[in-house]
Amino acid sequence: MQDVVAATGKSRTDGLRLRCASWNVHRAKGADGRVDPDRVRAAIAGALVPEAPDVLALQEADAECRPHESILDMAGIASDSGLVWQHEDPEMRWGPQSDGFLGTILFLHPRLEVGHRDVIDLPGHCHRGAVVVEAQVDGLRVRIMSMHLSLSQPLRVVQMRIVGQYLRRRPIMQTIMMGDFNEWRPWGGLMFNGRLVGRRFHGAAPRSFPAHRPLLPLDRILTDRAGAVSDVRVIATDQTRAASDHLPIRGEVLISASELSPRR
Repeated sequence: MQDVVAATGKSRTDGLRLRCASWNVHRAKGADGRVDPDRVRAAIAGALVPEAPDVLALQEADAECRPHESILDMAGIASDSGLVWQHEDPEMRWGPQSDGFLGTILFLHPRLEVGHRDVIDLPGHCHRGAVVVEAQVDGLRVRIMSMHLSLSQPLRVVQMRIVGQYLRRRPIMQTIMMGDFNEWRPWGGLMFNGRLVGRRFHGAAPRSFPAHRPLLPLDRILTDRAGAVSDVRVIATDQTRAASDHLPIRGEVLISASELSPRR
């Protein structure tokens, strides 16, 4: 949808690590049933910013129903974190009153030089979507995708097939997928089948839901390079437990010029 600044630089063979964080903020509705956007911002500043993320992905960060109005303070979160909100172009938002695309919002560190940004409309009983940014950092290319998928496995399969078809149309580069996949099985299920998506994605399955007693690994950080995701853990603090029904997760992804993981 939008081509921005293309970076230049020599490729590195040793790779580099990106720190990634993802959080379904439940439209700022906390454990006490109260909607409190300031509490979410404070939890991001107090619990996620100390992790020094290069990538911050939020889901359910706009209102659920049309016109999907904004809820959070984007300028405040950007100021607290030093990250750049990726939705200033209207084409990167669901509508003029939204901060993201169907509640999916992405922030990136300024050192990631953005070359292409896009959104993917994903069908379902509840309207879902993905946000895509392709960037370079220290001469290495990376695609970052944040998404929120359906509660229904058949719909998740359809949605991931659409994501896979999108990837086939884009240039080959290492891809990171992160967000709320709503897949409760640690082994992943059909939606992560390499034949369905076109490549195999790898990553841990930390238990992130429900926030008060996490049992299900709904939130993931994945990439299509085997062994490239490390130090994945849930960020469980009093602030994050109170602010949403999900806990945020963080992890590190090694970005390199290595080969894609084969289908499986």
